[in-house]
Amino acid sequence: MADTTTDYDSPWKGIIERYFPDFMAFFFTRAHEAIDWGKGYNFLDKELQQVVREAETGARRVDKLVQVTLKGHEETSWILIHLEVQGQTDSEFPVRMYIYNYRIFDRYQRQVASMALLSDTSPNWRPHSFSYELLDCKVSLDFPIVKLLDYEERWDELEADDNPFSVVVMAHLQTQRTQQQPVERYVAKLKLAQMLYRRGYSRRDVLELFRFIDWILTLPSELEQQFRVELAQFEAEVKMEYVTSVERLARQEGIREMLLDVLETRFGIIPEGILTQIEKIEDTDMLKTLHRQAVTAESLTEIEYLLDGDEAS
Repeated sequence: MADTTTDYDSPWKGIIERYFPDFMAFFFTRAHEAIDWGKGYNFLDKELQQVVREAETGARRVDKLVQVTLKGHEETSWILIHLEVQGQTDSEFPVRMYIYNYRIFDRYQRQVASMALLSDTSPNWRPHSFSYELLDCKVSLDFPIVKLLDYEERWDELEADDNPFSVVVMAHLQTQRTQQQPVERYVAKLKLAQMLYRRGYSRRDVLELFRFIDWILTLPSELEQQFRVELAQFEAEVKMEYVTSVERLARQEGIREMLLDVLETRFGIIPEGILTQIEKIEDTDMLKTLHRQAVTAESLTEIEYLLDGDEAS
């Protein structure tokens, strides 16, 4: 079983947006304690995309820009958090962090705190600063990082922590551990899914976290079917219905929305014909395939080819 097509970006993007305060509490505790959460927060994704287009230096991963207010500040005195989730080593990453930081500051004339979550598989890759010095002039940016691989040695803590991102981290690490090991991945996925019930999460949280687990811990079709049977049996034992037909449709709609968002970001206005075809798709796997293709496609023609092939089948 190959994982070369696994899309980590979209599930990370969605789970951060859904649980941003929990994300900050889990990974960047000091920053979380400094933010006045009672005054709310606001994602500035469209605004960040404009900055990205102006300052692109290479392949991007998950990037977020969030407007928050610090404790002790007036509600109108807000600052910005620039967050990157980087899933692969990249020698240009520190440069990009610096460029995005000063571009954001230049646009908003507000203080910017840049932070990075490193979700790659290289233990020694830990970029945390950018600087240069020229003719007695020195420029530098130091930014806090979190390395997901470090949680491998803290597995007991993850299992005991009710923060939703303990489940997210375990799922991500299990995805990396079980490449080319479908049976081990099946066991890990079932254990994580069952954990969602035992923790006493709300129904909505169970569904949101399961969506993340299901997206990244992909299984071959025969093991996926076995997983569904085992999960259904477990649900019956704990007397909790898990995924109804309505919720399956909601899950499909979430993938569909992310697909359309990627297409609009990369290619602008989507032709009506493509929109109509996408709206008719009821196969979750097909939607996932289209989304992965949309991330790397060079033109909408590639998407049309897949859509036409789906209709022909």
